[in-house]
Amino acid sequence: MSNLTRLSSSIFFLCCAAGLARADLDLPRPSPFAKVVQTVGLTDITVDYSSPGVKGRKIWGGVVPYDQMWRAGANQATKVTFSRDVTFAGKPVPAGTYAFFVIPTKSAWTVILNKRGDQAGTGRDYKQADDLLRVQVSPKAAPFRERLAYLVTDFTDDKASLDLEWDKLRLPIPITVGTAAQVTGNITAAIDGTWRTYANAARYMLETKKDYDAGMKYIDQSLALKEDWFNVWIKAELLAAKGNLKDARTQGDRAYEMGKKSEGFFLEPEMKKTLAEWKKKG
Repeated sequence: MSNLTRLSSSIFFLCCAAGLARADLDLPRPSPFAKVVQTVGLTDITVDYSSPGVKGRKIWGGVVPYDQMWRAGANQATKVTFSRDVTFAGKPVPAGTYAFFVIPTKSAWTVILNKRGDQAGTGRDYKQADDLLRVQVSPKAAPFRERLAYLVTDFTDDKASLDLEWDKLRLPIPITVGTAAQVTGNITAAIDGTWRTYANAARYMLETKKDYDAGMKYIDQSLALKEDWFNVWIKAELLAAKGNLKDARTQGDRAYEMGKKSEGFFLEPEMKKTLAEWKKKG
């Protein structure tokens, strides 16, 4: 083999090695993938998106033109998933995964949920006939955020706000979930004839839903199966919540005496404090 041939072969292999090295080079993406998951009551809200940066650019009316549909992120269409049926900006939405688009304007924006969850964006994949809904939502001023982000904020067991934030703008979308009906259904399905299950259902109605009549129904079913300091105390709390402090004190004192004879008396400090407060009230 001539020296020239050897040199050519060496250069070829060096070039190949350099190419492989570049292919394996791990660098940050310009618009990294992001995901937010939040449980609201019994419903999981998930947003999958890619997060572009401002990078000194004019975003609204610039990088993102007004009056044109935008995939609300980068790389491909943003996806929103609801594990249960929800109400989205006042419109019913079945559980499922949806592509999320917006049409920004200088005032109210059009927010779109499209039934084809996996699509590249606003090109050939998108078909308006597949839109589940279009709603109007007004953006608000917000502190500067370099990278686009989705957040689930101001959430309770029954509602939340899904916020798109980028640059100096926030687009808040109200979402409500059917937690009360779901819990009632779960309680009905879970009631297995044990005193503790009825007691837990009564405690939920007492502390969370403030439905004292439903709580009394469940606690009486619990007590009919077995009397324990735990369910006797729940009845005392329900009586107090309904304004019957006399009977609440009687039940509470009885629950306390029963609890002192039990190894698992985990509510003793709370019960002592509450009983003292009831006695002060007369």
